[in-house]
Amino acid sequence: MDATQGVFLTIHLRLASFEGRSQLRSWIFGICMRVASDHRRSAPVRREVITDQVDLNLGATAHDADPLVRAESRQAVAIAESILNQLPEDQRVAFVLFELEEMSAEEIATLVDVPVGTIRSRLRLAREALHREAMRLAARTPTRQKGVV
Repeated sequence: MDATQGVFLTIHLRLASFEGRSQLRSWIFGICMRVASDHRRSAPVRREVITDQVDLNLGATAHDADPLVRAESRQAVAIAESILNQLPEDQRVAFVLFELEEMSAEEIATLVDVPVGTIRSRLRLAREALHREAMRLAARTPTRQKGVV
């Protein structure tokens, strides 16, 4: 929440100095990357209260859902974040921008200033790593048998 507010504050304060030499989207992405980097660096000295995204009503309404569904949703989010956090930053950025933000490889390449082939390679490596980790987790997790609770 603090990092998000920091992004909006930085954009507000610096929007007048935006020169238009790049796309606005690229400029905002650069701000997001710097704020996120600063936020990670300050983690050892920052005290945080972890809030559950489900309780913040991001996505489905958490208060209307079955407690079991909410718990499974929280667990799935935690597993996904854990897997994504294991990726190298360049692969994670490419994957999140492509799969979640639905940007094209060409847009991402322009945004991070690397060749399109590099973005495609990072996406392939990220997908392979995510698949390996998902398979590893699936092998570790016991499956529920029908009729057994």
